[in-house]
Amino acid sequence: MKTIPTTLAIGILALFLSAQANAGDAAHTSEAMEHAGKAQAHGEDGHAKVLLKHAKESLAHAKEAGKEHAEAHKHMDEAIKHLEEAITHAEAGHAEVAAKHTQEAIIHMRESGH
Repeated sequence: MKTIPTTLAIGILALFLSAQANAGDAAHTSEAMEHAGKAQAHGEDGHAKVLLKHAKESLAHAKEAGKEHAEAHKHMDEAIKHLEEAITHAEAGHAEVAAKHTQEAIIHMRESGH
């Protein structure tokens, strides 16, 4: 009789752990998109230094999301490339160009499906 409650408890635990893993995957993509959006907005306002900060945060989360989402790897790779370009342009003070790259990064993050 102890087998049924034990099996049920193990099943619930497995479900809980898998849900937590999936939530962690989505969290990186969500954070990457949030920071990329902030970077884009600051770039459009001409704030290269603030754009740079948010683009770097977005890049860190995008790289983590890329590792976690094998099926979405292609889109996250493209997002990472655009974020790296945004950082390069923000460091040079080219806020508008950097904003366009963060916009492209957001598009690829959305297309990643996470």
